[in-house]
Amino acid sequence: MRSRYYKEVLAIFGKLVRMAISAVAVAGSLMAVTAGPASATSNEPSYGCPYGAVCIYNNADPNSGIQNGGVYWAYGPHNLSNQFGNHYVMNNQYGGAWVELCTGYNGTGRGESIISAGYGFVEDLSPINSIALGTGNNYPCSPP
Repeated sequence: MRSRYYKEVLAIFGKLVRMAISAVAVAGSLMAVTAGPASATSNEPSYGCPYGAVCIYNNADPNSGIQNGGVYWAYGPHNLSNQFGNHYVMNNQYGGAWVELCTGYNGTGRGESIISAGYGFVEDLSPINSIALGTGNNYPCSPP
């Protein structure tokens, strides 16, 4: 009688183990499916601004389009000219990169704003004569 009971317990235990393994496999599949799109969208353009770039738009609306010559890729200062009023500035860089808006040319003067990677804001570019792209904590025209 004991051996029959023992065989039934083993059979039930075997079914439970198979069900647990199946549940873990299903959960793992669901996690892989839900995690996929989040990582796939991280390197896409934002409002038309290419991934890895900083963009200045025609006006305060990011749907207004990027200015002619308003895409910046390289770290360091970039001089601006004839920029007045509010414009949307998008930092679509990655890895902790920032863009600083400076009142002087060549990344000098007073820092007006620092925009972190992945963010965009409406900024008054009237007092801004350059932007500086970089990483780390060495902001060329700070403190703001």
